[in-house]
Amino acid sequence: MRRLPFLGLFALGVITVDAAPVAAGMPRITLSDVAAMRLQSISFFLVVFLISAFVVRWIWNGLANDFTRLPRLSYPKAIGLVCLWGLLFLLVLAMISGARELMTPGAWKKDGLTYTLNDDTKLPEERASPGPTEDERKQKLTTLFGALAAYAVSHDGHYPPQNDTAIAKPLWQTPHASGMEYIYLPNRTTRDPGRVLACEPELFGEWRLVLFTNGDVRRMTSAEIGPLLSLGAK
Repeated sequence: MRRLPFLGLFALGVITVDAAPVAAGMPRITLSDVAAMRLQSISFFLVVFLISAFVVRWIWNGLANDFTRLPRLSYPKAIGLVCLWGLLFLLVLAMISGARELMTPGAWKKDGLTYTLNDDTKLPEERASPGPTEDERKQKLTTLFGALAAYAVSHDGHYPPQNDTAIAKPLWQTPHASGMEYIYLPNRTTRDPGRVLACEPELFGEWRLVLFTNGDVRRMTSAEIGPLLSLGAK
């Protein structure tokens, strides 16, 4: 009987994941592209966390069979133990980061969502080549639009859905060194110009390039792009 709630949640999860597409005209809940990526990341780490707790419980109880003085470990306690270990690891990493900053003050600077070494602290021969220019970034978006437009021509003006394999993966990647993909808004057609089709993530500072459904590439700030992405998700 104790397993009934767990089995019910598991069945609900399977039904949700394996749900069939809704028919045309029926309402459905959708997430913005940014929210969907965040949800995928959270879901991945949550699954890894729960699996880690199961593995820890299995190893602990296996040792308890040989060492009778060890108490049996329940699954909730295993989750708490893994959570405690995770907090301890975060503490150690924070101490390492703090020590690094104390020993080399000003050596790191923020570059979009990540941190890079400050060029002022490097020797001239150690300085990395500058990032892509705005013209190179614009050319990469133009190349992506060419592939999307070719897809739309053969699909009654509809641009491809999210993660469609018809578009090569390198085309989705920004010219940034991280290789992060563009933020793409599916469910667009060539008949609704003026809507955002794709844009750069926050990797190149305040100004980002935005690709529209008519092929235009515009330079906009994150504050200007935010409302367009919110409207585009509806």
